[in-house]
Amino acid sequence: MKCWKGTVAAIVMSAMPVMPFSTIAAEKVTVFAASSLTNAMNDVVSAYEQTTGEKPVVSYASSSALARQIAQGAPADIYVSANEKWMDYLSEQGAIEDSTRKPLLHNSLVLVAPNDYPQQQVTLSASLDLTKALDGTRLAVGDPNHVPAGIYTKEALQNIGLWQQAQRLLARANNVRGALLLVERQEALLGVVYKTDALVSNRVKIVSEFPADSHTAIRYPVAMVKGRQNKSTQGFYDFLNSEEAAAIFTEYGFGDVK
Repeated sequence: MKCWKGTVAAIVMSAMPVMPFSTIAAEKVTVFAASSLTNAMNDVVSAYEQTTGEKPVVSYASSSALARQIAQGAPADIYVSANEKWMDYLSEQGAIEDSTRKPLLHNSLVLVAPNDYPQQQVTLSASLDLTKALDGTRLAVGDPNHVPAGIYTKEALQNIGLWQQAQRLLARANNVRGALLLVERQEALLGVVYKTDALVSNRVKIVSEFPADSHTAIRYPVAMVKGRQNKSTQGFYDFLNSEEAAAIFTEYGFGDVK
């Protein structure tokens, strides 16, 4: 009798439509985010997981590298760039849902030095002797050819009148966190990073802040990747734009541009 019941159960089960796993469990959301967002975004993800039980996966790198990967078909659902340029690039490539593009955050640019650097303040002007200030090392920056932080840095140094001096003294990093690391290790005695990067490090100090009008406003736009809209992606996208996420970003020194 038991065998007969088992046979009937097997027949009934085989007749039922097979439900794809994605309809049973929430799809994993993949976020590509600028490296300068690392600490803050990790906390945002943790807060979202506590609220929903879902934990997005975040890949951090320079905005340029991530944008190129997305354009080539990398499986990202959401992209957060450290400047408008690389979001524009993906828009031109037809790789993002333009209707979901929003300004998310803003940042500022600072000059940092190791904690034991002899000067507490460095005046940023055309009269600064950068070679002397670097004392045989180089100025750590994101690569001005493609890293947003480096692009802003070049623009700021040009406007201040320091670019001609600085361009032969650069230590070019693949992203802004790489530039910060060079200063933390004292391989470079000065570096230009985002203020938010300086605030999360206990091994560097801010010795100068760049005037806001010395460079293009540093804005971080967010957008969903083309064809990746679903309930899970929408959920985290909405959370990124929420007051709860804004409060976390503010703790790390980011400004709200909404």
